[in-house]
Amino acid sequence: MIVDLHRFVAGERDYWTQLESYLNKFETDPRFRMSLEDSRRFHYLYERACAGLARVATFSGEAELRQYLENLVARAYGEIHESRSLSVRLRPLHWLRYTLPQTFRRHARAFLLACLVTVGGILFGTGATIYDPESRSVTMPFGHDALSPSERVAREERGDDRISGHQTTFSSYLMTHNTRVAVLTLALGMTWGLGTLIVLFHNGVGLGAISVDYIMAGQTKFLLGWIMPHGVTEIPAILVAGQAGFLLAAALIGRGQHAPMSARLRAISPDVVTLIIGVALMLIWAGLVEAFFSQYHEPVIPYLGKILFGTVQLVLLILYFAACGRTPEKSKP
Repeated sequence: MIVDLHRFVAGERDYWTQLESYLNKFETDPRFRMSLEDSRRFHYLYERACAGLARVATFSGEAELRQYLENLVARAYGEIHESRSLSVRLRPLHWLRYTLPQTFRRHARAFLLACLVTVGGILFGTGATIYDPESRSVTMPFGHDALSPSERVAREERGDDRISGHQTTFSSYLMTHNTRVAVLTLALGMTWGLGTLIVLFHNGVGLGAISVDYIMAGQTKFLLGWIMPHGVTEIPAILVAGQAGFLLAAALIGRGQHAPMSARLRAISPDVVTLIIGVALMLIWAGLVEAFFSQYHEPVIPYLGKILFGTVQLVLLILYFAACGRTPEKSKP
C-alpha cells in the first residue's frame, strides 16, 4: 500500500519516462533493435510499471494516473509479445548503410580467403606469361592473346573497337556475364568450396597473365586506364561472391559445429542472400562504367582521368565496407 502518493509518483516518474522513451522508439522505427543490456532494462521498467499500476489501483480517486499507467503497461506488453515478422518491410537505405557492410565485416575471414586464392591465381598467371610466353593462348581469356598489347592499344586509340551506338546492349551483356560468373562462384560453394576456389583461381590467372603482358610491353598506363574504372568494382564483387561461396561451404562442412546441416544452412542463408544482392548491385555499376567509360581511351578520355576515377571509386568502396554501419560502443557504467 502507498503511504505517500505524491512521494511515490515523484520517485517513479523517471522510470515511467524511460519506459515511454523506449516505446516511442519502437513505434517510430519498426526495425529498432535493442542490445541485451537495453532489453534487460526495458523488461525491468515494464515490471516496475506493472507493480506501480497495482499499487495505484488502490486509490480510487487517481483515475488519471491509473489510466496513464494502464496505457503505458499495455503498450509495453504489446511490444514484448509482438509476433509479426518485420522481414517484409523493405528499407533499402538502411540495408545499404548497415546490413550489407556489417554482414561483410562479420565474415571478413571468408573474404580474405577469396583474396588469397585470387592472388595465388594472379601469381601463377604472371609467372606462366613471363617464363612461357606461349601459354598466353591458355591463360588469357576473351581472345586477348590474338593481338600483342601494342597492337591492341593502337587499335583502341584509333577507335576501331568503338561501340558507339551499342553501349546499352554491351552494358547489358557485361552485367549478365559477370552476374553469371558471380552466381556460379557462390553456387559452387555447394562443392564444399572446391568449385569456388577453382573459379577464383582461374579468374586470378587471367588477370595476372593480361596485366603482366601489358606491363612488359610498356603499356602500363593504358592497362590502368582500361581496367581501373570498372575493375575496382567488378573484381571486389567477384571476391565477395567467393566470400559467400566459402560461407556456404563452411556451413556444409560444419567444422566445430554441433547443429544439423539444415540448421546451419538456415543460419547463414540471410547473410549469403545479403552478400549476393550486394554483388549484383556492384556488377550493375561496373557494367555501366565499363560500357560508357572504360571503353573510351585517349584522345577521347585521358588515361590519368580514368585512373583518378578508378582510384576514387576504390577508396570509397574500401571506406564503405570498412566503416559504414559502425555504431559507437556504449561506455560501460
